[in-house]
Amino acid sequence: MREIVPAIIGAGGIKNYKTEGDHATPAGILPLRRVFYRADRVSSPVCHLPVEPLSALDGWCDDPTHPDYNRHITLPHSARHERLWRDDHVYDIIVVLGYNDAPVRRGAGSAIFMHLPPAGGRPTEGCIALPEPVLRHLLAAGLGEIEVRPV
Repeated sequence: MREIVPAIIGAGGIKNYKTEGDHATPAGILPLRRVFYRADRVSSPVCHLPVEPLSALDGWCDDPTHPDYNRHITLPHSARHERLWRDDHVYDIIVVLGYNDAPVRRGAGSAIFMHLPPAGGRPTEGCIALPEPVLRHLLAAGLGEIEVRPV
């Protein structure tokens, strides 16, 4: 099944060669790795991927100098990181995308997810944002990878 779905992307556009902090969404075919969700806010997504509820101790290392770079971590953590348990609803459902993870290349970008849209339709920091019904539909349909390309 091939379906074209409009999405909110990074403020830096789509790049073939992403770097840490450029706010760009990486181009290419990105496999879906696993799903996290806020069990206190939403129901578990139906999908074939591993699904895990988030906790307040979940984070993602975005420090290219640390051995945990571009990896799921438990907080507190000594390196620079992103907290996955957020006050807004952007990370109520997070799909971890297979970008810069096999192997990890330092400085090539981290924490590339599919998640819910930021308030007001603002761009992401490099992730892909979809409305919750669309994201749930794609996961339930068995989506295993996405292709990101300029229009």
